Amino acid sequence: DFKTKLLDITQGTQSVQWGALGTFGIESENHKFGATYLYTRSTDDTATLAEDTRGKTYFFPGYDPNDPMGVGNQLATQRAAPWSRLETLTYTERSTQSFIFNGQHTLQLDALGVDESSIFRAPTFDWVVSTNNANLNQPDKTQFGAIWIPQTENPGFPPFLPPFTQPAEWFPYKPDANFTLGNVQHIYKTIDEQSTQYALNLKLPFVQCTDDEGYVKFGYFNDSVDRTFNQDTYSNFTDNSSYQSGWDQPWSQVFPSQDHPITGGPPFVDVDYDGNQNISAFYLMGDVPLVTSLNLIAGVRFESTEIGIVNIPEEDATWFPPGTSAPVKLNRGDADVNFSQDDVLPAVALIWKVTDEVTFRGSYAQTVARQTFKELTPVIQQEFLGGPIFIGNPGLNMSSLENYDVRLDYVPSEGSLISGSIFHKTIQGPIEYVQRVAGFNYTTAVNYPDGKLTGVELEIRQKMGQLWEPLEGLSLGANATWIDSQVTLPEDESLALNQPNIQAPMTTRQMTGTPDSLYNLYAMFDSKETGTQVGLFYTIVGDALIAGATVSDSNFVPSVYSTSRGTLNFTLTQEIVEHLKVFFQAKNLTNSSIQTVYRSDYIGEDVLNTSYTEGIDFAVGLTLQFSF
Repeated sequence: DFKTKLLDITQGTQSVQWGALGTFGIESENHKFGATYLYTRSTDDTATLAEDTRGKTYFFPGYDPNDPMGVGNQLATQRAAPWSRLETLTYTERSTQSFIFNGQHTLQLDALGVDESSIFRAPTFDWVVSTNNANLNQPDKTQFGAIWIPQTENPGFPPFLPPFTQPAEWFPYKPDANFTLGNVQHIYKTIDEQSTQYALNLKLPFVQCTDDEGYVKFGYFNDSVDRTFNQDTYSNFTDNSSYQSGWDQPWSQVFPSQDHPITGGPPFVDVDYDGNQNISAFYLMGDVPLVTSLNLIAGVRFESTEIGIVNIPEEDATWFPPGTSAPVKLNRGDADVNFSQDDVLPAVALIWKVTDEVTFRGSYAQTVARQTFKELTPVIQQEFLGGPIFIGNPGLNMSSLENYDVRLDYVPSEGSLISGSIFHKTIQGPIEYVQRVAGFNYTTAVNYPDGKLTGVELEIRQKMGQLWEPLEGLSLGANATWIDSQVTLPEDESLALNQPNIQAPMTTRQMTGTPDSLYNLYAMFDSKETGTQVGLFYTIVGDALIAGATVSDSNFVPSVYSTSRGTLNFTLTQEIVEHLKVFFQAKNLTNSSIQTVYRSDYIGEDVLNTSYTEGIDFAVGLTLQFSF
């Protein structure tokens, strides 16, 4: 037995995007300087409708909403798995702004007192400094929830009250995650993020006795991010009214004209936060030609990570401490984050030029995966009413990875590529998404003990003009990736799933967010004579685990998977006059259903969780570009 919600979701979005890019540069024989300004702005107006008309049939086979005395419509069962209609209107403004300055300088050997006969060549020094601002503004996200009860035959209380038929009626539906709110919410949210990056690199080229060139390089990198998150929720907190009408006459159509006072509380449930992240690193690396056809590249990176979050909860805000199934009051300091970690990350690679057409690459590297602000904050996050709920875990740690890769490239001619690679990763403390149940289902992030991932990738690209001149400008390509992943469950989760009343033993499972396959096909045509560029791209993403299985209230909750789907995109760019281009873009032409299912060896066949389509996106725009 497990909780299920059978939602049919329809989503449509209107978008407006524009941006500007300006670059400036000067250079001399030994020096280069550049400056770039980038600004982008986009607005999305999204309407989401989530309906559940199948839950009733799931629990009451043969259910008929037009039979007042039928199964599922009796007084005792009329509110069991009722038909529901959940609506969300979201208007979002996003903007980014970047200033980037860079330079490259070649230092002459004679100025350094080094003779030209030396094996060393002129060293180069390059640097980058950038400041960035990203802003998200949702001035009014409106959510409305209602359940519908069809006509019901009430037996009355003879002889004092004769039998009568209760008319079809809409009642408020209050979202599980915010049950203290009313059935309509207006949510105002802003996220402002400021970041500064700078990097310094010094490269020392040299020539081996075999006349093969190599280099030694070292440098410093720093990335500092400050984020401010603010959210305010308004609702009809104590409104328990209803509305009599049929299913095809939704309450939301008349609700705005009715008297439903909207207030800002109490309760006051929102959680704001200030977050910061600082990453600094020194590195040293070298590219050494062992022989003419074989290069060794090795290096090490000394990296420091600091992440801090200060939560600012309102008076009635709650959170779910790790290991608990009930919300508790969130006081200042309870879920704040003060995380720091230092890492030494070595890397080594071999590049073997077997022939002019064949190149072999092998590498080993240690890397890390960091927590995001979303994964660390105790804020209840839900894209739309009825959608999946995510709550962060302030105790989340970074993951460490060891990466092994081998790749073989065959380039039979210019414009052609046949490639194959194998990769393997071992992970300590992988960040996994798991389900929790606390009056409602939600997903959170936790560190699992360890994991591993192995994959194979094949790729082919071909410029068709190389094979037949009339096809000049046409390029075709395809790649396919197959992935096998596995994580080890924590001991407490494994024991819970192996309880006698659950009997769903497992010690490992697939890694979340990792599809079992990925396929890409593309065709591109570029005509310099007519200024025409056309692209057609088809992608198939395989099944992927969204959240792992769990146990709640002595019930087994199966894993949630997203099922395989294909997406077809089309782009067209045409030069009108010099400097001016018009483009047309169509995304998701197949508009295939996006489905999530409950899946487990212990429940038999998949059980549908949610199903929706995103619609087809069309975009038309102009690009004006000048070069001086």
